[in-house]
Amino acid sequence: MTEAHAIAGVPMRWIGPLRISGNVATTETHVPLATYESPLWPSVGRGAKVSRLAEKGIVATLVDERMTRSVLVEATDALTALTAARSIEARIDELRDVVRTCSRFAELLTIRHEISSNLLFLRFEFSTGDASGHNMATLASDTLLKHLLETVPGISYGSISANYCTDKKATAINGILGRGKNVVTELLVPRDVVTDVLHTTAAKIVELNVRKNLLGTLLAGGIRSANAHYANMLLAFYLATGQDAANIVEGSQGIVMAEDRDGDLYFSCNLPNLIVGSVGNGKGLGFVETNLTRLGCREDRIPGENARRLAVIAAATVLCGELSLLAAQTNPGELMRAHVQLERANPDHKAVKVGA
Repeated sequence: MTEAHAIAGVPMRWIGPLRISGNVATTETHVPLATYESPLWPSVGRGAKVSRLAEKGIVATLVDERMTRSVLVEATDALTALTAARSIEARIDELRDVVRTCSRFAELLTIRHEISSNLLFLRFEFSTGDASGHNMATLASDTLLKHLLETVPGISYGSISANYCTDKKATAINGILGRGKNVVTELLVPRDVVTDVLHTTAAKIVELNVRKNLLGTLLAGGIRSANAHYANMLLAFYLATGQDAANIVEGSQGIVMAEDRDGDLYFSCNLPNLIVGSVGNGKGLGFVETNLTRLGCREDRIPGENARRLAVIAAATVLCGELSLLAAQTNPGELMRAHVQLERANPDHKAVKVGA
């Protein structure tokens, strides 16, 4: 293998199984996590154990899905930009037909716009089947842009990418409108499981969530986000399943909710920007194909269903790691002890090397 085609080796382990139910999948499955942060494996594993001890497991609800791409056009003035925007949005059925000329799977869902001076920002939103949809949305947007420049008076080319999507950046618009899969996960943990497995109480986790995730993030100026470490689980899951890992930037936006229900713990994670696909670039590597097959995401299903299954599994994995970390942080010294024991004392974790 030449240096130009070398594959980086990232340690990977299968964790679980996680118990999942909801409007997409009801299953128990192990999940692959590729990471250098080895304490993540037992931490997510503890969350997975909790999911198996809860009556319904993790209830994962897919709320919405859409991939976006924004383009920029220049108008002669603001009024012309507004007239163009209204004309474009009124022709959405025509534009849906334009998209179908360049893709079998992309469907134009809606168009949003923003005007700044004489500049018109257009945000196209698509469904993209089992693909995460980056390239599909860009191709469709390129085709749409060409058509609009030819048929809408008073506008000229600005850019095929206008940062109003928004791709791989933490923004308010993604948190509000969503980009990728929007999944809400919920888990009701019995009081004895909170005590025996998480070594804490529902009241302590609720208090920490308010003070750390909500207030702490507010003081730090977080954007549509209030969580402890979504990015850790997402990156590990994305690397193991052939996703574009840079999408953890918007993917790590999301809000944790926790309630003390008479000693039982209600715990929920909202992830509005899960960008995953079961087909497309990055999926041709052997270990990725193996992992997706084991997750049940390479089955012969209606287009889009494998990607939805992958999204709810990813979201459930995030909840496991989030719950376990918050529980650990309610106890003085527990977090650091785990890192010392697992990273310094055991340098050889005997994990599978991704790409090895």
